[in-house]
Amino acid sequence: MVSLCTISFPGSDFAPITLKSYQNLSEHLTIHNSPVLFGCRTGICGTCLVEVVGDISPSQPDEQEMLDTLAPNNPNARLACQLDLTANVEIRRLE
Repeated sequence: MVSLCTISFPGSDFAPITLKSYQNLSEHLTIHNSPVLFGCRTGICGTCLVEVVGDISPSQPDEQEMLDTLAPNNPNARLACQLDLTANVEIRRLE
């Protein structure tokens, strides 16, 4: 059975999108012209820095190192290109 995840963007006019679990989030957000920007897509540029509310897996050490630099006191900060979605989430861009 395929699990679906809904990604919503509170505080924006962007409509929620639904993806199958483990699909490439950055690819789909780009296709849908989302408010989240992407540069390198490898977790080293920080252009896709977002705040995530929902059940997500912990960040990997390389991503965490970047998060410690870009959003040191925000436990909900993540790089959207590194998210492994398995549940519904809300995403807000961080500047």
